[in-house]
Amino acid sequence: MNRRTFLLAGAALAATTGSACSGSAGLEYWNLFGGGDGSRMTEMVGAIGTRLDAVTLAWGTPYYTKLAMAAAGGRAPDLAILHLSRMPGFAPLGLLDPFDGDLLAAHGLTSDRFPEAVWSRARHNGRTYAVPLDTHPLVLFYNTELCGKAGLLENGRLKPIRGPEQLLDAFGKAGLALAAARDVNPWRLFWTLYRQQNGEGPLDDAKALTALRLLAKVGATTRFTDNNAAVALFGSGQAGFFWNGEWELPTFQEQHMPFDVAPFPQVYERPAVHADSHAFVLPHQRNRDPQRTERTVAAIAELIENSLTWARGGHIPAYQPVATSPAYLKLLPQANYRSEAAEVELDPAVWFAGAASDLQSAAGATIGSVLGGTMSPEGALDALKATLVRLQNTPRPS
Repeated sequence: MNRRTFLLAGAALAATTGSACSGSAGLEYWNLFGGGDGSRMTEMVGAIGTRLDAVTLAWGTPYYTKLAMAAAGGRAPDLAILHLSRMPGFAPLGLLDPFDGDLLAAHGLTSDRFPEAVWSRARHNGRTYAVPLDTHPLVLFYNTELCGKAGLLENGRLKPIRGPEQLLDAFGKAGLALAAARDVNPWRLFWTLYRQQNGEGPLDDAKALTALRLLAKVGATTRFTDNNAAVALFGSGQAGFFWNGEWELPTFQEQHMPFDVAPFPQVYERPAVHADSHAFVLPHQRNRDPQRTERTVAAIAELIENSLTWARGGHIPAYQPVATSPAYLKLLPQANYRSEAAEVELDPAVWFAGAASDLQSAAGATIGSVLGGTMSPEGALDALKATLVRLQNTPRPS
């Protein structure tokens, strides 16, 4: 252990008041869920038979810093939530303990019961390090009244949108509210459009420029604003479309506005959409107790089996017995975009990408400038490539 890791571990131990070694009867469970997601997770924890002592930490960098510090010291909680996109920064560094495959199978947590797109990212070096709870992709919200008046509906549902021209035409007719200022949403949009062209990393210049040029045209159809303002514009009926993650669903439901949700349009060669996945992981413990670990896996299975509650917030259940159940198929509008679970594209599998990462922040700002009309697509491509070089040359934490 180097000096940096030693200091981080010491700080984590000082900050962790209820560690797995505290003798508590419950299993310690760290998560980062606030607001409606926090309430739904509390409801789920209270509904299972295994006792979990849940600790909610601040979302984003603070959460991942504390989790990494605790795991580096080997005295982390029994259970934690991890965005699967952050896996490359945790599993290869020994900050997570792998699951026992037989123990997972004994609780019905096998690969055939989860979408391949997320299960494959839950594995590292042939072992399973995470059990996905959900997928949370970008979607297309639409105001049914405004889109109806614009002639964009058929039998009350949005007509299929295919190709750049149809996309721009629809936005031009009904209006678009888009979070682009001081937000990572532009990165998510770019990665979606890039991966729909089968774009690979490092960046393919031609495919990246195609995506950036389309986003420049999209930006010309909407006001350059932040997420709160975009939510307000769509919620108040000033725009017919809102392009963001399904996690905004409860906001519009509470407003009782006329809206529905469609999957992200297929603009290029194949269906693909940026998404992430909240997943359960075993943060590294120096002396992991087999009995506590078995109870932890039992708790994961119970939570996942009750993930219909989680789906009320908009997220797509990863556990297929729930995602294909009659109860979920009746849950609207959530079931309308369930097909995206098979089309998700997480961030590139590198340690500096993922939720609340340097890549998302830097790339979001660059692409946001394209949407805002202050940077050309060509200039943005150069900036993105420079960002990738900088991050690739940054020493990996150890």
